[in-house]
Order: sequence, then structure tokens, then C-alpha cells
Amino acid sequence: MTPGAKAHWQMHACVLLWGFTAILGKAITMPAMALVVWRMGLVTAALLLVPRVWRGMAALPARLLLTYSGIGVLVALHWLTFYGAIKLANASVAVSCIALATVFVPMVEPWITGRRFEPRELLLGVAVVPGVALVVGGVPAGMRMGIVVGTVSALLVAFFGALNKRYVERADPLTVTCVELGAGGLILALLTPVLPWFGSPLVLPGFNDAVLLLVLAMACTLLPFALSLVALRHMSAFSAQLAVNLEPIYAIVLAVLLLNEQRELGGMFYAGVAVILAGVFAHPLLSRQPLHKPEPTTLGTAESKSLD
Repeated sequence: MTPGAKAHWQMHACVLLWGFTAILGKAITMPAMALVVWRMGLVTAALLLVPRVWRGMAALPARLLLTYSGIGVLVALHWLTFYGAIKLANASVAVSCIALATVFVPMVEPWITGRRFEPRELLLGVAVVPGVALVVGGVPAGMRMGIVVGTVSALLVAFFGALNKRYVERADPLTVTCVELGAGGLILALLTPVLPWFGSPLVLPGFNDAVLLLVLAMACTLLPFALSLVALRHMSAFSAQLAVNLEPIYAIVLAVLLLNEQRELGGMFYAGVAVILAGVFAHPLLSRQPLHKPEPTTLGTAESKSLD
């Protein structure tokens, strides 16, 4: 197998593992706050076992350390709202909402990174709005708050994704991920009093939840992070982008196969998902901006996204 072909298989394995994060979020019985704090804590603890991470943190200027910590808070809030959407609705609804990051990126990224604003990108994002309307019409009324929370999660993807693009090259990816997840998890736990809807972080997992949390942290966070670092060396930006954009499809198929979520959702929902994903895939095809490979740090801190 050529290095390029092997890289494609590795990247699709990463995307499949990210797809499982939504399934595990539904299967874990803990509230969203506890789930996210435990996940971030486990990944941070594992990264702190790597000497390279300690060396990287020691070399970080204080200002950059604070910057990555701030980005980590946005990552934590993204995960909190993502898993909150899963608890309020289901995995299919949550991953469909995250695909709406395509709408927000053209508005947020030029402001943060300084690149030129492209009206074509915004129009492409707005084109998925009918898909959102179909998604809303295709879910039971009791799940619609999950759509609201999931849309907030997509907005947060746009913000921390743009910030990571601006600052990612200034430090080692493993170090950045450790700082972002460690600081994000800690500050999120401190914010619990102002976010009472997501439950308490002071929840000890039972045996089943503990096993699933370890799978979520190690197999679905650290493993694809490391694998993506290797795969991106041998892939074109376009191929990497298309592979990453498949993640909502993988997650929805897994939700149907493992959770039977198609029983809860109507045909309008899946029609809306098709419209949204058409916009997601059209984005790299029609955008005037040259494609850059998904940043390893961004891949390490969020599984559901649309990046250019």
C-alpha cells in the first residue's frame, strides 16, 4: 500500500472514531457537564505522561499560555453544548447541527484570522438554511431545544477553529491540546454555578460509564489525534477536507445502526440533513480560498466540524 493510500485509510479511521463520540455521548448516562469534565481530564492526564508535553509547556510564553487556555474554554463549551444537544435530543440531531458551522465560519474566520471576507462562502452557508428548516420540522417538538443548543455548539466550532488556525503554529500540537483541554476542563467545572442546565461535574461514573469514558477519551480522542498527525503528512488538503466532512454521515449511520434513532425522526429530518451536507461538501469545491489541511490541534479538540 502506498503512503498516500495508507493515509486515506488512516484518516477515514479517524473520522469513524470521531463519529462514535456522539454514540458514546448518548450511551453514557452522566450529565453533559460531568461527561465533558471527565473526558477532558482523562485526555489531559494521558498527555501529561508525555515528556515532550512538559517541555513544550515550559517553553510557552505566559501570553501564549493564556491564549491557549482561553481557546480551551471555547472548546469546553463546544463539547458541553454538543453533548447537551445529544441529551436533549439525540446523536443524529446533534451532529446535524454541528454541520452548521459552515454557515458561521465565513462570518467569524475573516474577523479573527484577518483573511478576506468572501461573499460566495456566506451565500453557500445561507443555502443550507432550508435544510435547517426541514431538520426542525422532522424532529419531535420535545427535541427542538436540542437543535438550539446544537446550533450554539456549531457557532463555538467556528470561533475556536478560527483561533486555533491563527495560533496553532506557535507551539507543539500535543502541548497545545494538553493546555487547551486541561484549562478548558478546569474552568468549565468552575463555571458550573452559571450553567446549571448541564448538571454537576461532581458525579462519579459507574462501572459502565467509566469504561465508556475511557473509550471516549483514549480510543475516540487521543488515538485519532495521533493517527491524524501521521495521515496529514501524506494527504492533499482537498482529500483531508472531504474525509473530515464525512464525519456527520458516519455518526448518523452509526446512530441508526446502534441506537435505532430513525424511529424518532421523520423523513423531513433526513431530507434536511441531505441539504446541509450538500452545502458542507460544496464548500471546498466552490470556495475561492485555497484549501489548507485541517489543523492537527483542531482535529485533536473537536470531532464534529467543517473546516477549510
